[in-house]
Amino acid sequence: MAIAEPAHAERRFASIPCAALLALAAGLAAVAFLFITVRDLEQKAQATDFRQQANVRAMRLEQGIGEAVNSLIVLNQLFVTNETVSREQFRVFTEPLVRRHPYIQAFNFHRILSAGERAAYEAEMRQRFPAFAVIELAAGRPVRARQKERYIVVHYLEPMQGNEAALGLDVSGSANLQRIMQQSAETGRPVASALFQLAQGNEDARHGFEVVMPVYRKGMALNSVQARRAAWIGDTAVIFSARKLIEKTFASDGLLKEGSPDVSVYAASAPDEAQLVFRKGGAPAAQQASGWLTSARIEPFTHSFMVAGKPWHIVVSPSIQPPAVGQYGSIYVLIGGILFSLLGAAYIHSLATREQRVRRLVDERTREAHLANQMLREDIAARERLEKDLELRNRAIEASPNAVIITSAKPPNYPIEYVNPAFLRMTGYDEKEILGKSMRLLMGTDSRQPGIAEFKSATIEQRPGHAVIRSYRKDGTMFWNDLYTSPVRDASGKVTHFVAAQYDITEMKRYEAELEKRANQDTVTGLANRNLLRDRLTQALAFAARYMHQVWVVHLDLDRFKFINDTLGLSAGDELLRQVAARLEGCTRDTDTVARLAADEFVLVLPERSNESTAIHSMQRIMEAVAKPYIIEGHEFFMTTSAGMAVYPSDGEDAETLMKHADIAMYRAKETGRNNYQFYTPAMNERTLERLRLEGDLRLALEHRQFELHYQPQVDLHTGRVHGMEALVRWQHPTYGMVAPGRFIGLAEETGLIVPLGAWVMRTACMQAKAWQDAGHGELRVAVNLSARQFGQKDLVSSIEAILGDSGLAPRCLEIELTESMIMTDVEHAIGVLRDLAKLGVQISVDDFGTGYSSLSYLKRLPIDVLKIDQSFVRDISIDPDDAAIVATIISLAHSLRLQVIAEGVETAGQLEFLRSHGCDAMQGYYFSKPVPAAQFGELLREGKRLPAAA
Repeated sequence: MAIAEPAHAERRFASIPCAALLALAAGLAAVAFLFITVRDLEQKAQATDFRQQANVRAMRLEQGIGEAVNSLIVLNQLFVTNETVSREQFRVFTEPLVRRHPYIQAFNFHRILSAGERAAYEAEMRQRFPAFAVIELAAGRPVRARQKERYIVVHYLEPMQGNEAALGLDVSGSANLQRIMQQSAETGRPVASALFQLAQGNEDARHGFEVVMPVYRKGMALNSVQARRAAWIGDTAVIFSARKLIEKTFASDGLLKEGSPDVSVYAASAPDEAQLVFRKGGAPAAQQASGWLTSARIEPFTHSFMVAGKPWHIVVSPSIQPPAVGQYGSIYVLIGGILFSLLGAAYIHSLATREQRVRRLVDERTREAHLANQMLREDIAARERLEKDLELRNRAIEASPNAVIITSAKPPNYPIEYVNPAFLRMTGYDEKEILGKSMRLLMGTDSRQPGIAEFKSATIEQRPGHAVIRSYRKDGTMFWNDLYTSPVRDASGKVTHFVAAQYDITEMKRYEAELEKRANQDTVTGLANRNLLRDRLTQALAFAARYMHQVWVVHLDLDRFKFINDTLGLSAGDELLRQVAARLEGCTRDTDTVARLAADEFVLVLPERSNESTAIHSMQRIMEAVAKPYIIEGHEFFMTTSAGMAVYPSDGEDAETLMKHADIAMYRAKETGRNNYQFYTPAMNERTLERLRLEGDLRLALEHRQFELHYQPQVDLHTGRVHGMEALVRWQHPTYGMVAPGRFIGLAEETGLIVPLGAWVMRTACMQAKAWQDAGHGELRVAVNLSARQFGQKDLVSSIEAILGDSGLAPRCLEIELTESMIMTDVEHAIGVLRDLAKLGVQISVDDFGTGYSSLSYLKRLPIDVLKIDQSFVRDISIDPDDAAIVATIISLAHSLRLQVIAEGVETAGQLEFLRSHGCDAMQGYYFSKPVPAAQFGELLREGKRLPAAA
């Protein structure tokens, strides 16, 4: 068929009316003006957003690197606090730092040796490392170091694995390291090196840098450069993988997401590709304005800062984005305006070209007549193809691994007319048993399923349906059936049949159930986890809001749980958690929720407690259950818990607030002595903020020498003379003044700072006692309290022995005070440590005796010398017969075991006379003297103050 289509097209375009063209032009001009205006507003918003993102990255980078450098300052405090630091102490101290900061390659301690000390040093080191020698690098290879006046040797190195070759390396030959070590020694501050290539790591993470901080000789003046040079005996150093450090800093706050700004960091004061440390995206460049759809030019953001005395530089530049990103509003205006303009022009054009359309319609009808014969031939061919397709579909349905069913559309049973072989294999029925039957045969008696109602509705409404239902095979076994149905219509549109496809998803359902269980239950205890807790608490609050009920939220934390983990291992800790979980569930109702958050923290949701007394009764029952003894791996343990309680709606109206306030109350319970519970009060919030401030200041208190010791005299009741004293630590805070021990000792325990603080107290007390002895005040004995963390240290006995050796104090003049609860937490471990201390010759006393839960059978086995009667019993002995009987019994018990007895908190003459009359050996308390600084205590000794003689 030859039709003059091109000629018609030329006539159509030639006859477009001028009115349509003018309308189109005017519309496009208005659209262009609106597009330019909206695009300008969008570009300004993009620039502002980029500056905010760049500032966040610069501040986070500076903060993250500062925190990393602070790990070196923390390590350096170990050398400041202790006269000597053993290799084991160095390893134990740095091991958690390396785990916490994976970007740290190694911690070093560089020791300065003179030429004369080298031979003795090498001989000493060979006792531990047989092939040890001081080495240096020559042409990149380690060789025995040449003779020189001074060596700076890698003495300690952690982690040792992978870094063994660096042990004993003399780094004085490196001009770069020599320069920064000298600078650090003269200033007393951390100093960073230039970038260098690391020996380990991927190629893109091989850039590293080293930060060093000097170690000075104990007791030497450091008030000038010359003095610091003279006191310099070595330095501590940490080596960082620069890229890993920056990646962790940014990744922890989600600052490396796809599409975020590009970042380049340089270890220099200005951009220098040779000093490039980290790069995300391309090189720094402004976003170019290359087209009418692109964003406006945005200049890169730059920021310089100092890393341990070395300048660093960060450049943040916009990431490459598709041209239209951020300008969708202007594009929508542009597209909408163009469409509107085209529609208007088309309408005008249609009015003017109606005659042309009529003519075109005639031409089309003519073409249709010519095509009719051709279409008839094609229809015959299509029917032949359809028959082949139908035959292919039938074979495909027969071979399908999924079950296919065809039912009649005749109600009410909709009998089955066809099933494929996959259906027979899935259900176990024969074809004769299923044809003509209803699909309800697969449901058995389980007809009250929501999915069945969906299929009934879909069948009645003659629409597709889908549901997951429980179906049953011929043998009665259940399987999960993912069933789809759809109506089949004839040529007139009438529904004659329904086709169904079913899938056996039993395994998938089983897997989903397992995933749901893991997502909502704690794997160790089987209790609800954080996700399920949040959901149940939200539901409980919604119910309580509707019916105006109270909901109690309890945050529990096991006291000294870490000690179990550290002594018996994680498996014993997990077993303890399971036993605690079982006791908590046994103390709660079915409507309550018991959840484990993490480690030794549990949360209880107690709805439907009508008043405070009911909640208190529940808490008392829980505290008593937790306090009962535990048998784990043949060991008997006693465990207590600290709890905080918050109530809806007075303490908060949402889950987050209630859990936060219960947590604050729990910490208050720990501060007040543990093994108790506290109700939340608004004042606790302020205490928590103050606690956070104190925790930060506590980390610097040792370095800034803000701690001091006060001494309380211990008086012999037979002679009336001072025969010893107890050393008590005090914190002179620059802002808060004298901070009571109760406010910071617990913090020091939680943060681990109690270890260096306790070492400082022990050393200072021994040195002071020796000084008073040398001044002619007799063989005074000083008592020092040990914390639970110190008592659990593996090198406790050796560290005390070293302090006694350094101070020159005789071991019999040092008394170690331990609490009853500390000893009874793990009696077998305590007996071993106490026997080692007894072999050393120090005196051992049990503090606050009578307030714990010690067993007399254990007391016989403990190598102790002194029992200290707690002041809670002494306070009322002159007026309370029960307290008087307890004190008399303790004195008699101690003497029968050949132990001395000291009474604490003696404040009145009546208390003193009672103790004397019952044979108490010694006392301490305000009646004789309160704890005083060392200078006042020395004056008291010089005056020869003593107790008056017995009446």
